[in-house]
Amino acid sequence: MRNRGMLTAGVALVLGVPVAAWGLMGQQNHDGLPASELDYAYQPWGIGDGVAAGVGGLALVLAGVGAAVLVRGAMDRRWWGVLGPLVVVGLMVGVGWRVLTAGVVGANIGAGMLIIFGTPVAAGLLLWAVGRGVWLATRGHGGGSGGAGRLGGVSPRGV
Repeated sequence: MRNRGMLTAGVALVLGVPVAAWGLMGQQNHDGLPASELDYAYQPWGIGDGVAAGVGGLALVLAGVGAAVLVRGAMDRRWWGVLGPLVVVGLMVGVGWRVLTAGVVGANIGAGMLIIFGTPVAAGLLLWAVGRGVWLATRGHGGGSGGAGRLGGVSPRGV
């Protein structure tokens, strides 16, 4: 039951962060023009700002509770090497969606920059999280001396 609670708290943290960032950031349209006259890289969802803020606030509370459970619980600290990058990617996704759907006059330069630079960073963080998670789930149970903590013949704890 304890592992299931930690897993649920981790999922709440990782999924709550992008929704909180998206909801609390609000629509980033250019001021002074009606939305019908703006250009969009991607059309935003038809959700009002008040509803988005409420959903974002609820997601922020959910993510905060998940983080508190993980910090106070007996989770192996090495798993923060998996959760940390996933939280950063979630933050990038939530903010990135608002950048991609921002109403602008002319070209949305922020959307292009996000796609060019944000995609490789997010992919690298995801690859790191998956690799670290697989390693911890399969080989990371050691802690003492011997071959239990070795990866490819090189000790991760130094000489």
